[in-house]
Amino acid sequence: MRNNFINELISLAKKNQNIFLIVGDIGYSVVEPFEKNFPNRFINAGVSEQNMTSLAAGIASEGYHVFTYSIANFPTFRCAEQIRNDVDYHKLSVTVVAVGGGLSYGSLGYSHHAVQDYSLMRSMPNMLIASPSDPKQVRSCLRYLISNPQPSYLRLGKTSEPTFHKNIPKISAGKWIKIKDGSRKKAIICTGAVLDYAVKLKQKSKKCKEFCIFTLPLWGMKYKYLQPKQISKFDEIIVIEDHLEDGGFGSWLLESSNETFKGKIILKNLDSKVCDLVASQQKLNDIGGLNYKF
Repeated sequence: MRNNFINELISLAKKNQNIFLIVGDIGYSVVEPFEKNFPNRFINAGVSEQNMTSLAAGIASEGYHVFTYSIANFPTFRCAEQIRNDVDYHKLSVTVVAVGGGLSYGSLGYSHHAVQDYSLMRSMPNMLIASPSDPKQVRSCLRYLISNPQPSYLRLGKTSEPTFHKNIPKISAGKWIKIKDGSRKKAIICTGAVLDYAVKLKQKSKKCKEFCIFTLPLWGMKYKYLQPKQISKFDEIIVIEDHLEDGGFGSWLLESSNETFKGKIILKNLDSKVCDLVASQQKLNDIGGLNYKF
């Protein structure tokens, strides 16, 4: 996903002179092509994420669409106040790019876990969450964000995510995208880099074999109103995410629904016991409940 992000950003920046990239002294071997192509639209802000975010807001106030880039926990929690006050409340075109959502950096310790980031970012009233499920959706999300500038959060996987789309899909905020066919009344819905897990769950779990699979790459506080109609098409829905239940995508979907749908939505997410553990992503996912047991 990282390489698709930078390649698409370069492609868009060649056409749009207002695209700007700021990194927090990270992203080496990924961001250099952008710096080489657009040295006047690139800044390494150093290990100073709060300053990076306020700097991005200032540049955005002059008409630029600014992307801040770092490992998931650093450009979010470390500078939450700047995101809220400088970016979101001023409705500026700053996209916070977080690499390594969920437990992608699990082996580096719990300081690098990103299992509460949805909770933080979706509480911002003007924030659009872009959480692509495969490399082609990364490109779709970037194109949407550039065409619809606003405060946004782009959450990427770390690396080696499989591609499920043959072509770059057209996406809209709040609208589900079908990935796999199945029963018209049973659905798995996920966001972010857990699509591969959802597909394998459908293959391995007897309960899930009949379920069709959807992703929702663009969502946020403003798009809850679109969910009840989509939810109403199904008798049973399983929500998958690499995030804690509280404040996560599944909770957002439940909040978006009404009492009519109570009991038909099943959440499959990470247990909070992973928060202070150190292990590989696969091991932590298994401990946290993102396994094939049902």
